[in-house]
Parts: sequence; structure tokens; C-alpha cells
Amino acid sequence: MWEDRFKAEGYLFGTAPAQFLKTHEALLTAGQSALSVADGEGRNAVFLAEKGLSVTALEYAPSAIAKAEKLAKARGVEVAFHEADVLTTPFTGTYDMVLGIFIQFMGPSARAALFDKMKQAVAPQGLMLLHGYTPAQLAYKTGGPPQVANMYTEALLQEAFAGWDILTCRAYEAEIREGTAHAGRSALIDFIARKPA
Repeated sequence: MWEDRFKAEGYLFGTAPAQFLKTHEALLTAGQSALSVADGEGRNAVFLAEKGLSVTALEYAPSAIAKAEKLAKARGVEVAFHEADVLTTPFTGTYDMVLGIFIQFMGPSARAALFDKMKQAVAPQGLMLLHGYTPAQLAYKTGGPPQVANMYTEALLQEAFAGWDILTCRAYEAEIREGTAHAGRSALIDFIARKPA
């Protein structure tokens, strides 16, 4: 499904980073390492690289990776793009920052397993950044999956990262324009937590 979506002309979600990253840009420290999970067409990974981070990006669809590599070249940055099914591929190493931006293509059990892998990939005192939709998004139909079980709530994320230092956990509504796939009034959630030492 994702390969079919991404092989169309143009960038499905645009080439600008998610507004979430722009909002929390102060957390992006040059020289640090970052892992972007299910990165898509590269807009977020390339932005991180432009900020001076050493970025590894995982993506399932070859056509999305091809677009991401083209975008990185056009912007004059290097990103280590890897073709991988994030649900089945083991993650290696640890990173100062692990990101999952609009990765709500899985139900609760698969999400819990992926979150566990992502947690292990965060270095001690490193950051987890998640951004996605809340259940209220189903009424807007301006992006995201149609399954309410795939959506995030503040309580769900707080429980999933119990014991971490939660810096941001906020549900809100906003107008977004991120390509043709994310456009219009949206029910969003930002989550940032620091892993214990």
C-alpha cells in the first residue's frame, strides 16, 4: 500500500518538515544523532540534517526512499536512508533522539512492540519525539488512518512512557498544510519525553 502511495509524482506530504519539528526546533542540537522511524519521503530527516544532526532514517517503501535521497541531494545534506520494515527489522545502536512523526499505521499491539524498540534505541538522557493524531481526527478526515485504535491520547502516551521525564504531552487542534495528504483542520498531539539515565 505504501509503495503504491509513494510512487505517485510529487511529494505526498510535501518537502517542508512537520510543523511539530519547527515548533520544537530548539531541541535539535547540531552534532547529535537522530533516528527517524517510518520517515516517508525524507522531509523530516532532511530538516534534521540541515540542523546539523547525524540522521538515520528508516522507511519501507523504495519509492519514498528515492524521493528522500533526491530531496537530501537538492538540500545539500547527507542522511543514512535504510529500506526497512520497522515492525520486523531490529534496530541497532542508540541515538540522542528518536522520532516517530505520523506513524499511526498500526494497531495497539504492533504499536506497543514498536514503541519498545524505539525506547531501546534512545540513549540514556536522550529524547523520544512523537507526533500524530488524536481520535478527534476521525471527524475531520484531513489525514491519518480511519481506525480510532491507531490514534494517540495523552493518557495512552503517558502510560506508554511511564518513568520517563515527560517534557511535552499536548493534544490540540490546528490547520496544517503538509502536502496533499495532510491538509486542513486536524486534531493533533505532540509528545516529547527524556529517557532516564
